[in-house]
Amino acid sequence: MIDLDPEKPRRLLAACPVYAATPLDRRDGLWVKDETARMGLGAFKALGGVYAVGQLIADRMGRRLPPEEYRSEEVRAVAAGLTFSCASAGNHGMSVAAGAALFGAQARIFLSAQVAQGFADRLAAKGAEVVRVGATYEESVAAAIADAAATGAVHLADGSWPGYTEPPRLVMEGYTVLAEEMREALARDGRWPGRVYLQAGVGGLAAAVAQRIRANWERQPEIVVVEPEAAPCLGASMAAGQLVTVEGPVSGMGRLDCKDASMLAFDILREVADRFVTVSEGAAEDAVRAARGMGYATTPSGAAGLAAALDARADDALVILSEGDV
Repeated sequence: MIDLDPEKPRRLLAACPVYAATPLDRRDGLWVKDETARMGLGAFKALGGVYAVGQLIADRMGRRLPPEEYRSEEVRAVAAGLTFSCASAGNHGMSVAAGAALFGAQARIFLSAQVAQGFADRLAAKGAEVVRVGATYEESVAAAIADAAATGAVHLADGSWPGYTEPPRLVMEGYTVLAEEMREALARDGRWPGRVYLQAGVGGLAAAVAQRIRANWERQPEIVVVEPEAAPCLGASMAAGQLVTVEGPVSGMGRLDCKDASMLAFDILREVADRFVTVSEGAAEDAVRAARGMGYATTPSGAAGLAAALDARADDALVILSEGDV
């Protein structure tokens, strides 16, 4: 199986002044992992892009860096010559932009017409160059790939495909920190969920967390991967036995509205996930309201796992609120 080591991002994040484990709460019979304020960026993706940027800079330097060296003048001198480029539906781009700013590099983020202007404004505030291109996320991905080839930028996508695996593997490795935080909190509590719902766009979060659950959780839950009805790329790929592209309308679950799954995520999830389900637009909106009643402000994307748990009337389940009300 693909190697994902949570200790590597944890070592780097130990030097990050805004890193702290996010809460794992008990609400209405559910465990709720609250990512809505993660590292000041408001989404779990803060763990992936920041770590990947730092690790790719260290790779350019040809040696392993202790955490305290990541803010050194030597690192900043190397980073100053690098531009990190990616497409994003919002949160991944924020993490890449934040990582670039932290280490002294540049960031160029490609957004489709579907992405809210609020994300573009937040990216610009982080110092990133924002490029609007294409009507869909897939078109912005193609533009980011072409840009990296033409300019020499470091392409840092969160999806993977044949011939392109190491940057997205690093992004997923960053997400494993979330799974380790949950494991440690559950071990302290002494109670473990019987089911875990993991929402998926290209599948990076779901795959990273599911792999760590299978690797070292004391009690093994059923793992359910949740996708929008409009974009069930992982479920369709599992049914076909290979990666397939799906078609569908634009989803209100914008950060999950991906028509192509990540190859790495597909390879992991077909080994460790138990079921793949979809949620409707209405169910996701209902879950946003339910989350608000629990004291959380999130979005349909952030509440997709909760939507599936509520639909199943699960009372021994863990869900991740993956983003704040951005």
